[in-house]
Amino acid sequence: MTSWEKKREIMQRYDVTADIYEMRYAEEQKLKIETAFKEVEIKRYGTVLDVGCGTGILFDYVADKAEKVVGLDVSRKTLLQAKRRAKNFGNIHLVLADADNMPIKERVFDYVFGITLLQNMPEPNVTLREVNRVAKEDAKIIVTGMKKAFTFRGFKKLLSEAALDIVAFKDKNLKCYVAVCVKLSR
Repeated sequence: MTSWEKKREIMQRYDVTADIYEMRYAEEQKLKIETAFKEVEIKRYGTVLDVGCGTGILFDYVADKAEKVVGLDVSRKTLLQAKRRAKNFGNIHLVLADADNMPIKERVFDYVFGITLLQNMPEPNVTLREVNRVAKEDAKIIVTGMKKAFTFRGFKKLLSEAALDIVAFKDKNLKCYVAVCVKLSR
């Protein structure tokens, strides 16, 4: 299966489940987000990117703190769900795009979240390279990786090879690893 075929498959899966996504996964997603926020504080006037934002669950945690929030997803139907949530806030902008080819300038965001993203990408290292490109120097990058998709060592190695310094790593009582990282200067 080619990289694009895998992305199309994922996009179609999320399009089909968009209407029931939160019923099935909101509790799990909130647990990952709340675990990350034990280690991350969004500073006022910060800029936030939610890569693979899905239905926009993260918006409820960051929109009232950040100056600007951008939600990016490849699934049109989940992005429509996120649009409904974004109406509650005036600082959220939505982008329909591929996480590996974001139509965003370099070094824009103070915080980049990739919750339930990497295991859906054909080449997670390519995705992390793109995340690094749009993150400011010393940006906080918060990513998760499903344990069934990544080994403990494999996930940490992936982050290290992406020039990310892990400042907090949580996995207890979770189906995934939650890593809070800082982008290293190259």
